[in-house]
Amino acid sequence: MKIVIAADHAGYFLKEKIKDFLIKEGHEVLDVGTNSAVSVDYPEYGYKAVEKILKGEAERGILVCGTGIGMSIVANRFPGIRAALCHEPFSAKMARLHNNANVLVLGGRLIGDGMAIEIVKTFLSMEFEGGRHERRLNLIEDLRKSFKQK
Repeated sequence: MKIVIAADHAGYFLKEKIKDFLIKEGHEVLDVGTNSAVSVDYPEYGYKAVEKILKGEAERGILVCGTGIGMSIVANRFPGIRAALCHEPFSAKMARLHNNANVLVLGGRLIGDGMAIEIVKTFLSMEFEGGRHERRLNLIEDLRKSFKQK
């Protein structure tokens, strides 16, 4: 699978661990940065990642920042992106099965390397169930399109 990965400075070290794991598992990894623990602005890196997904250059994405909250906010601003902040494998499983999440977000300051790898494994191994969940995702999109801002 082709996976784009990005992090800010707070997620840099965990991003590197996840990237190594993904490569060892045979995935093609597009790393769009950051490339050190020097302070950066997370929105720039979140955008670089979701842009790859929206252009069809990656199937899924993994974003890491300190808590995962900032990257989640960035990613979910873009139509077609369904980013899920997960702190344990069950959330990652449900994000794929019921929400068809295409971006996994992790908090680099909240979870350890081992837990992060388990979350990634789960996220990548699950397939969307469709059915009533598809109907609900379509409803979200319809509601988004119907919103008229004053």
